[in-house]
Amino acid sequence: MNRAEIRKRILAENDECADRLRSQFEDVGSLVLDLVSSPGAGKTTLLEETASRLAAELDMGAIVGDIATEMDAERLRHANLPAHQIITGGACHLDARMIEEGMKHCAFLPVDLLFVENVGNLVCPASYALGEDFKVVLLSVTEGEDKPFKYPAIFSKAKVALITKVDLMPQLSFDLERVEEQIRTLSQDVRIIRVSAWTGEGMEEWCQLLRQERMKKKLATGVH
Repeated sequence: MNRAEIRKRILAENDECADRLRSQFEDVGSLVLDLVSSPGAGKTTLLEETASRLAAELDMGAIVGDIATEMDAERLRHANLPAHQIITGGACHLDARMIEEGMKHCAFLPVDLLFVENVGNLVCPASYALGEDFKVVLLSVTEGEDKPFKYPAIFSKAKVALITKVDLMPQLSFDLERVEEQIRTLSQDVRIIRVSAWTGEGMEEWCQLLRQERMKKKLATGVH
């Protein structure tokens, strides 16, 4: 069996597991988001601020993937967002089997809204379904303007693209319009939101999107 055949088999097995997870999430009406970014784009900070804004409205939880340490999960727990850490031990992404196994240790489930904070990587997570409703890609203004075209798979698959750390724009030469044009070239249906968890810019738009998507899932599944 050559490498292409092995990869195809791995992805097929992953998709089967993802389908099982998707059915489980639909049974309880959980909205599930897979957050993908390069390291340091601000996924954990975004979730901390999201938790502070929506805690009174929605039951939330997070599954966090990292190569080593529980630092991010600990930060989320401190922010009153229940979290389970998956340490991949070197793997550059989460896969559906990791999520399925990790859920056995999530006493906080089921929840209205489940965030999956993927391992910091714009390549591998694009190929692995996790049973999520949609993927969210984060790109910080401290990164290069060529990221969307360099990593087209995740930017073409993501339903939402968050441009993070926009409060730093006065100190940078990052061309927001150019980046957003690249993203829209890859996906015409993508929702782009400029956010700063530090100043709060764009956070209400992000939270309103979560409210709306959660309501859509609730109505679609009939779970209250």
